[in-house]
Amino acid sequence: MEKSLPNSAKVVVIGGGVAGCSVAYHLAKFGWKDTILLERDQLTSGTTWHAAGLVGQLGATATITKLRKYSLNLYKELEIKTGLSTGLKQNGSVTVASSKARLQELLRQATAAQLFDVNVEVVDQKKIKELYPVINNEDLYGGVYIPNDGQADPVGVTNVLAKAAKMEGAQIFEKTPVKKILVKDGRIIGVETEFGKIDCEYVVLATGMWSRQIGEDIGVSIPLYPNEHFYIITEPINDLPKNLPVLRDYNNCLYLKEDAGKMLVGIFEPNAKNAFKDKGIVPDDFSFGEFPDDFDHFEPYLEKSFYRLPFLEKAGVRKFFSGPESFTPDTQYLLGETAEVKNLYTCCGFNSIGIVSSGGAGRVTAEWMINGYMTEDLYSLDIKRFQKFHSSKKFIMERVTETLGDLYGMHWPYKQHQTSRNQKLLPYHEELKNAGACFGQSGEYERPMWFALDNSKPEYEYSFNYQNWYPSVAHECKNTLENVGLYDLSPFSKYDLKGEKVYEELQRLCTANIKNEIGKCTYTHMLNEAGGIETDLTVICLDKNYYRIVSSAAV
Repeated sequence: MEKSLPNSAKVVVIGGGVAGCSVAYHLAKFGWKDTILLERDQLTSGTTWHAAGLVGQLGATATITKLRKYSLNLYKELEIKTGLSTGLKQNGSVTVASSKARLQELLRQATAAQLFDVNVEVVDQKKIKELYPVINNEDLYGGVYIPNDGQADPVGVTNVLAKAAKMEGAQIFEKTPVKKILVKDGRIIGVETEFGKIDCEYVVLATGMWSRQIGEDIGVSIPLYPNEHFYIITEPINDLPKNLPVLRDYNNCLYLKEDAGKMLVGIFEPNAKNAFKDKGIVPDDFSFGEFPDDFDHFEPYLEKSFYRLPFLEKAGVRKFFSGPESFTPDTQYLLGETAEVKNLYTCCGFNSIGIVSSGGAGRVTAEWMINGYMTEDLYSLDIKRFQKFHSSKKFIMERVTETLGDLYGMHWPYKQHQTSRNQKLLPYHEELKNAGACFGQSGEYERPMWFALDNSKPEYEYSFNYQNWYPSVAHECKNTLENVGLYDLSPFSKYDLKGEKVYEELQRLCTANIKNEIGKCTYTHMLNEAGGIETDLTVICLDKNYYRIVSSAAV
């Protein structure tokens, strides 16, 4: 877009999808005008261009919900500011339950929505039919209706953010591939493009499905990988009601939206297909690429869509689409500064929910960079929650075949992943197994969660109600109280601090008075510069001016 590539900038944002444009806009708006965005091809290339454009506000946590709500409001504001259209329409969303357990989950979400200030209405079978007249509601137990949800045009949203970024002073360059990120002494110093070097203080990787490979080139772990994502677009359908709400049928792995008289039917299915599986490498030239049709994979879910919306069975198919979408090990974003390189930030890993996520994610990324620390609870999104092995091909390619389906799977309490297991085994793993241990993962350690009693199976029977492991835990607690319990803290992180000013610094950082006696332990919080709680941990005095910190286990 701009003619002259500068020799230097404060920030280089790499990637011209919706996330990169959002970061560039917010950095410039918040005062870092010397920001440039580099896109190897055209804006929206990669995965933004083919996104379904669903705009749902309610997320799994208060933080996610807050970011999504911000995105929705931002896109409306920027339409006015730029004079461009995002294609946003708030036609609402209906999520239906065809099992009692799913209804229970939706009711829990509806209750949580009240805390997040999201307008949610619990609806019965009859009301669902009123909101969505063409639905087959015979097997439905109920659902939830969110009137202010909707859908948007991904290209329109990106162009609005790009124009707003330029209006705030940022520069955007398309057809400008970055050949190398330049690092010296563990810190960003610039980037090398096909048209020359740019010196900079910060780099933001908003490079979507290419991020893992780009990070790998400079020794940075970015755990995401693309799967094939499927949807169809029908031919125009006569007498299709206009402005139908977005429909989500989690039990059947379906999302459906009306658009200009046609229907889009997409899926988030278990046992997803890895993209580029043969080599595990995303090609550089896949900016607007698609995969060959795999109707055998999609057909079972298409049949389910015929059951839910019977008129689809007679609709013609205008487009069968299969394209890449990147996913993370836990379906949460990858934001923040990397552990390996100072001033290298990420804004990627949106798990096919990038349109509604990127407005808020761009804002918190910009604030994080400018302040030097997070100003709200973003720990569940911080890229530093992961370790090196999480981005290995073997681990990430296997795990994301499960996490794609997790989006529409049941979100049970204490649910454990089934893929990429046995990454780290304790020395006596087999002994624990023989003793009836039911294993879960924490920091990818296989840890005993509880021990089965009376030769019962050491397996979770997931439920929102009574848990099958309650008797086991009751037995273990009683035995620990009356006899003795042995706990392995190997998965806990441990840090040794030595020096003349260690005690003074611990007193400054911690909320509790640190016991300055050899052998004494102090359980405490540790605070950040703003006085917010960073973590809780135990401080042990081992010797004069020598302390060991034992923190909680990694996620």
